[in-house]
Amino acid sequence: MSEALIELAGTPAGAQLAMFLALFAAVMHAVFGALQKGRHDPWLSRGAIDFCYGVMAAPFAFFVVPWPEPHMWLIFAGMLAIHVIYKITQGMAYAHGAYTVVYPVVRGLGPLVTVIAAGFVFGERFAMAQWGGVLLLTLSILALAGVNLSRETRVNRSELRLALMWAVLGGVMVAAYTTYDAYGIRATADPFTFLAWFFFIDGLVVFPWVALTRWRKMPERPEIAPLMTRGFIGGIVAFLSFGSIMMATRLDSVGEAAVLRETSPVFAALIGWFFLKETVGPTRGILMGLIALGAVFVEFGG
Repeated sequence: MSEALIELAGTPAGAQLAMFLALFAAVMHAVFGALQKGRHDPWLSRGAIDFCYGVMAAPFAFFVVPWPEPHMWLIFAGMLAIHVIYKITQGMAYAHGAYTVVYPVVRGLGPLVTVIAAGFVFGERFAMAQWGGVLLLTLSILALAGVNLSRETRVNRSELRLALMWAVLGGVMVAAYTTYDAYGIRATADPFTFLAWFFFIDGLVVFPWVALTRWRKMPERPEIAPLMTRGFIGGIVAFLSFGSIMMATRLDSVGEAAVLRETSPVFAALIGWFFLKETVGPTRGILMGLIALGAVFVEFGG
C-alpha cells in the first residue's frame, strides 16, 4: 500500500486523492474540535486523547511498519517540541476564551502562514487567483470569529486579549507543525512509519502526564471513565484527521492541502446545525460560503 501511494505522488491522480484527503481531514478536524468543546477541562481532554492514540499506535510502531531510519529520530524530536508548544497555545486559548471565538482565529491564520512557509521550504508557488483564495478564506474565517465574539453576552476584555494572543500564537504553530511534519513524512521511505511513530511519541511522552498531574491536584476530580471514553473517540478521530492531512501533503502541494484542511470551520458549523441544533444565520452562512469559495480558488486557480 505504501509503494502504491508513493507512486501516486506528483501525478494528477495523486492530486485528486490529496484533495479528497484534505477535505476529509477538515471534516474530521471539525469533529475533533467538537469533542474538545465538551464539559471536561481542555488539558484533561487533551491528555486523554493523546494517551489513547499513543497506546493505539504502539503496536503499529513496533510490529507493523518498518523501523524508522536513523536520521528520523532527530526529526521526531523536533516534531515533539513543535507539537507540545502548539498544544500549550491551544490549551491556553481555550482556557481564556470561548471556543467559537478562538478556534477560527487559530485555524484562520494557519493556512496563510503555511502557504508562505511552504514556499520557502518546498519551493511551492501559488498563482494570483490562488493567493486571492487564501486571503478570502483567511479573512472569512477571522470574520467568523468576529461574528461569534459579537454574540458573546459576557466578555472579560483582559481575558479576551489573552485568549486572542494565545490563539494567534496557536495559528503560527499550526503552520509550523504542518510544514515541519510535511517535511518529516517525506524524509522517510514509508509514510506509515512516520505516522505510527508520530502518534506513539506525541501521544505518550508529555500530555498524559500533564493531565494526570492536573487531575490529581483538582479538589473535585472528574470521573475517569467518561473522560477516557472521550479520549478513545478523540484518538480515532485524530488518526483519521492528522493521518489524512499528512498523506495529502506527501502526495501533493503542502500549501493547498493546508488551505483545504482549514475549511473545517464550515464543517464545524454544519455539525452544529444538523446535530446540535445551533442556529447558523445569514451572516455566518455567507461567511461559510466565502470560506468554501476561497478553497475553490486555491484548488483550481493554479
